[in-house]
Formats: sequence, structure tokens, C-alpha cells
Amino acid sequence: MPAPSRQRRSEPAGDPAGLLAIDKPAGLTSHDIVDAVRRHMRIKRAGHLGTLDPGATGLLLIATGAATRAIASWQGGEKTYEAALRFGVVTSTQDLHGEVIESSGRTPPETEARAMAATFVGETDQLPPMVSAIKVGGERLYDLARRGIEVERQSRRITVRSWEWLEFSGDTARFRVVCSGGTYVRTLAHDLGQRLGCGAAIAELRRLRSEPFGLDRSIGLAELQASPAPHIWERAGLMLDAALAHLPALRLEAAEAAEIGFGGRPRVSSARASGLPLHGGARSVTLQDESGRVVALGELLAATDTQLVGEPVSVVVHAQVVFPWGAREGRVR
Repeated sequence: MPAPSRQRRSEPAGDPAGLLAIDKPAGLTSHDIVDAVRRHMRIKRAGHLGTLDPGATGLLLIATGAATRAIASWQGGEKTYEAALRFGVVTSTQDLHGEVIESSGRTPPETEARAMAATFVGETDQLPPMVSAIKVGGERLYDLARRGIEVERQSRRITVRSWEWLEFSGDTARFRVVCSGGTYVRTLAHDLGQRLGCGAAIAELRRLRSEPFGLDRSIGLAELQASPAPHIWERAGLMLDAALAHLPALRLEAAEAAEIGFGGRPRVSSARASGLPLHGGARSVTLQDESGRVVALGELLAATDTQLVGEPVSVVVHAQVVFPWGAREGRVR
């Protein structure tokens, strides 16, 4: 049987691999924005990072092409939001778009609200709302909520790094919060209202940052729909290599990159992996070819070579996601 070909697969034509930063307007779902990007830019593969509710505005990152395989790499970054909350009400959705289920009509003193908000800073447990995109039993919670079904949810550990009040005006207050990925700001407002004994619900919500990305290089929907693709990428896009620059990188030699492409797990010396995370998770490092292009995402695993006595600890390169341009045809023999 002839040996398998070791030629590179050609990169599929069409969809560029990268991230687009969109400034989402109110009134549209995150999926509406993905559809708008697909239609206008004629992209087949696209997906969003971190759902924004229809009433929320601000930064929505859209992964395109092969970058959709790396979405998990950008999900965990800290988020920065500006929001307004209304004191004195409790709603079914924890924002003012839901049904009012309690109304106290009470607004707490500013000093009391500030002091209570400070207790949320740091690590805490949060119960996701029924209107979240979390899946329980294979169904999104918000789909269950639309049918009037409430199910048991598990609390999740979150971190609120800072809570800064911007303005108090009557029964409404504005604030800026920096928090871990997966934090629900509507639930922060709801829980604050519960602790204050008056109730509270989100009136406005805007995402400013999803680390390491911000609104400074974003594009609004109207401008996107009126602009050609090159302008959109220049204005609000990052190609895959640049978008993954926040991750530590391991440069592979040609033979190692080829082995990765065939599904193998090459070893490199511990010296070459110095300073890189070991056992950091499935997408904790980028794996680059000799030119510096990212060909895969993976994890570095410490291992001792048992073939030679006294062999120092080496590192096994375990690729978890191999991009199309890094994959090879056939199998390693």
C-alpha cells in the first residue's frame, strides 16, 4: 500500500477566519446579528460569543469561518457593562421587559445602595435566571420560560471585580460593573434589590468590553449593512492569528506541525515549553507553524520519557482543534 500523502490541504476559499466586533442595537437578538453578517458579507459559517438579550446593546463578537472552532477560547474573558436599574419593582425577567410581579414603590437611600452593592464585589454564587441561554435537559432556559416552565438551576461561582455607581436619579440608578464571563447583570440587579428589601430590575444594559476586545474597534449594524467587506474587516475585524494573540504560543518545527496535522502528539523539550502553561486546558495554547501562523489550539502535558534513564521531563503537545490549513490527509504510520 502506498504511503499516505503528506501534502497540505488547501485552505477552503470563501469565509475568512476571524472576529468581527459589532455594536448591537436594541431590539434585535444576537442571532439576528449573526444572520445580518452572514447575508451582507456572504459568509456561510458564523457564530456569536456571549449572548446579548434583545433589549441590550453593545459589544457582540462574531466569529467567522474556521474561527468558529475557537469560540471557547474567547468566552471566559472579563466583561464590562454599563447599566441602569429601577428600584421598587421585581419582574419575571429581572428587567423592565418582563411582567411586574412585585411593586414596593420604595427607593433606598443612596448610601444604603452603595454599601449593599459593595458586598457583591469578589467571588460569590449566582443563580442563573430562567431567561438565560443555559441548557437544562437539552433545552435553553429561555425557551422553557416562554412556555411558562420553571426548572431547578444550579448556582454558579462568579467574580465581580468592581461595581461603580455613576448616577442616582429618583428611582433609577446607573452603574458600571466589571465581572467574570457568565455573570448575569440582570441577576446582580435583582439580587441587590432583594437584599435591600425593595426590589430592582434592569432598565438598560450595554456591554462595553469582553476582554481583550472593546467597542473602540466595533461597527454599528447600519454601517455594516452599508459597507463593503474590506471596509468592515479594516474597521472592526481581527484575523484569527491576531484574535488569538492573547493566548501563549508554541512555535512548532515543520515535522512537528505535520505530525499535529495527521492527528499525532509530538514531544518537545521542556526548555522549548518554558513559561508556557502545562495542563492548562484544551485550548490554553496556540500552536504555530514555522512562519508563525496558528495551525491549532491545544494543551501541553508534562510527561517523563521512560526510554532513556535520566531523561528530563518533556512536554507532549496535544492539539484539540486543528484548523483546515494545518490538517494533513492520511494517517501517521
